[in-house]
Amino acid sequence: MGHILLLAAGLLVLTAISAGSVHLVNKAREDARAVQRTVEVENQISLVQLQLRRAESAQRGYLATLRPDFRTDFEQAMSELAPALTRLGRLVSDNPVQRGLMNEIMPLYDQRIEEFRTTMELARSQRLNDASKIVREGIGRDTMKHIDDLAVRMRTEEDRLFVERTTNADRSQTLAASITGIGSGFVVVLAGIAIFLVRRSSRARDQADARLRDSHLNLEATIDERTADLREANDEIQRFAYIVSHDLRSPLVNIMGFTSELEELRGDIFKRIAALSRVQSEATPAPENATDTAEPVLEGPDQKLSEDFSEALSFIKSSIGKMDRLISAILNLTREGRREFEPVWIDTKELIEGIVATVAHQAAEAQAEIRIDALPNIVSDRLALEQIFSNLIDNALKYLRTGVPGEITVRGRTKLGFAVFEISDNGRGIDPKDHQRIFDLFRRAGTQDRPGQGIGLAHVRALVRRLGGTMSVASELHQGSTFTITLPINWPAGNRNIRT
Repeated sequence: MGHILLLAAGLLVLTAISAGSVHLVNKAREDARAVQRTVEVENQISLVQLQLRRAESAQRGYLATLRPDFRTDFEQAMSELAPALTRLGRLVSDNPVQRGLMNEIMPLYDQRIEEFRTTMELARSQRLNDASKIVREGIGRDTMKHIDDLAVRMRTEEDRLFVERTTNADRSQTLAASITGIGSGFVVVLAGIAIFLVRRSSRARDQADARLRDSHLNLEATIDERTADLREANDEIQRFAYIVSHDLRSPLVNIMGFTSELEELRGDIFKRIAALSRVQSEATPAPENATDTAEPVLEGPDQKLSEDFSEALSFIKSSIGKMDRLISAILNLTREGRREFEPVWIDTKELIEGIVATVAHQAAEAQAEIRIDALPNIVSDRLALEQIFSNLIDNALKYLRTGVPGEITVRGRTKLGFAVFEISDNGRGIDPKDHQRIFDLFRRAGTQDRPGQGIGLAHVRALVRRLGGTMSVASELHQGSTFTITLPINWPAGNRNIRT
């Protein structure tokens, strides 16, 4: 939090310094231009007076000598005087005082120039007396004196402006320098605070890193210890499951044997019951062609007893078969759990095409089309992948909707070092409340009209977890299902012996 506030304060100070400096620099530039313009106005006043004096000197020289070169000088002075007056008026156009003085001086300039032209024209016409008379009357001298007075007043105004503008320029420069100095001081202070905070944060970070390294070492040791314990526990569970399953098979075999013997004894038992029934009812002797293997003829309660006995034997045999399949499945799971995975490079599209080829007849019977899109190749355990995809594709074929052509798609993509595989179908779908149930061992969802022990998906998820991945399902009833499997693109060989 402190670093953020410091950064915000530094940014604010730098912004204020930059804005103030830009403003004062622009102000100083404007003041400098104003001072420069004052100097230009004074120079222009002097230039106008100089050209007017040149014209007056040329007039007097021409009246005295009638030499053409004086007339040429006069015309040149007049040609330069007009632009000088125009530029002077433009330079002082923003100053009301100077504009008033220019309004007074312009008619005097026109009057004086007109006098110059009149006397020179009289002299050129050999009327020197008339020209001399105009000069002697002194009207021109009074006009010239008035022009000089107005020029002095203009210079006085410009001198005042020069002092004012110079002061403003100096003030702007002083303020700019002060703001820059103060801002630099703030920046230095903030830099010092930043260095202090950075060093303190660096020390705190170093201490945190040291504690983290210690914790990491302790955590690694704890993880190794817990992993070893977990591996040992898993191995023990695997051995226990294998022993239990193996030991359960022995009594199951005995039950199966005695059930078969009981089924063979059934005929003898009910033959005896039938014979006893005939003796008690003094019935007709049995037919001559009757054999020991013929089904005894029973009536009434004896027939019902025979049917119940047969039904009970059928239930026993069915339960024995189911128990045998479950024990076989558990033994297969324990064998698979003990197998060490071997990571190899796998062309997943080729692998799945091989799986699809093995179920081609089943797909044709179900009128299902299996499409394989582009798939990423990965480094993983080949047998585990075959079991994963075989189970999911077999389930997709098994649970298609009746009367609806099946569409099964296998597609894949990569994301952040992982390969994402999706197996989609348009089958029965799974109720959202059963999404977790289907991954439990010996648990099934939906209508149970297909063979199975509820082990496949639990086994698949265990394999995916052992490969360092995750598995999920998205499905709605009658809307199909999509199973998503995420696996590392390069499964590290160091993980191959970790069991879950």
